[in-house]
Amino acid sequence: MKITKLFGVLFLGTILFTSCSDDAESNLPKGDYENGILVSGEGTTTVSGSVSYVSNDLSTVEKSIYKKVNKVELGEYVQSISFDKDRAYIIADNQNTITVVNRFTFEKEGTITTGLIKPRYMTIVGDKGYVTNWGATDNDNDDFVAIVNLSSFQNEGKIDVVLGPERIVSKNGKLYVSHKGAFGTNNKISVIDISTKKVDKEITIKDKPDELYINNSGKLVVLCEGKTIYDTSWNVTGHTKGAITFIDTTENRWESELTFKEGDHPSQMVVSNNSIYYSLGKDIYKVEDNAIVLPTAKLITTDAGYLYGLAVKDNNLYVLDASFTGLSKLNVYDLVTKTKKETKEVALGASKIYFN
Repeated sequence: MKITKLFGVLFLGTILFTSCSDDAESNLPKGDYENGILVSGEGTTTVSGSVSYVSNDLSTVEKSIYKKVNKVELGEYVQSISFDKDRAYIIADNQNTITVVNRFTFEKEGTITTGLIKPRYMTIVGDKGYVTNWGATDNDNDDFVAIVNLSSFQNEGKIDVVLGPERIVSKNGKLYVSHKGAFGTNNKISVIDISTKKVDKEITIKDKPDELYINNSGKLVVLCEGKTIYDTSWNVTGHTKGAITFIDTTENRWESELTFKEGDHPSQMVVSNNSIYYSLGKDIYKVEDNAIVLPTAKLITTDAGYLYGLAVKDNNLYVLDASFTGLSKLNVYDLVTKTKKETKEVALGASKIYFN
């Protein structure tokens, strides 16, 4: 065999071996909590927040997986979880702490504790995490978005914003923050330029904006709950209207909205493909994101005592029926038959659903 041909055979063999090795490695299990559902539970002032795992086929449930792996609790009030490729960032607002774990094994990798005051939600852009913070409860003027270096787990500064920053998403170098109002009420969306670390614009919408999604058309979709108005004796004296609001992210301006009737206060929303799912009390509704009016017919009526979380994947609707005195329930509904097909017990005060 000619020497050049021999080198060619050896080189090809090396490529094939490397390729097969890479394929084999990529197919290896990454951890016990891969390919499943994670449910975060807030806990209470006396019981730690936690995370439950439910397998995709709903056959396996493990509660308090962080404690199981790391032998310690997460702490009071687990608010939300954010993810990058390999990590999960678990935000406990009363602890002013973000616990960093491997998202598939849940082994602890570190904590972020500096520069956080009542942290709520985080979005990740590159190697930075942008975290909404309510600030001190007795000060309406100290709310901010913290900038966290996810390589060093150190705080790199903050961006001051108006009262009650809640959800946060990113698109095209901008951060979009809903301002529900913390313990009060607000009606703003902040648009932050990531490069300048400054608020470019505040967009006024209906009261108590919460959930944010970027839809397939690139619009920002916002659920505004509306406000219940009370007198000094806590008697209801009126309501402001809720809405599903659409914001043009090119011009960063209000574009349109689907308005709820007075007294209706939607509490959960998820955007999946071109559809919007939202809850009113125990009822789930579905509306296409190009609709001009809200639907009158319910999609599903749940049996949730306290509907506190909502998610959609494939043909399944996931609903959290939260309890703060015992285990919560994850109810799974078939979107084709519109019937409940499974119930699983999950974390105390369960509030958020994530697909891992």
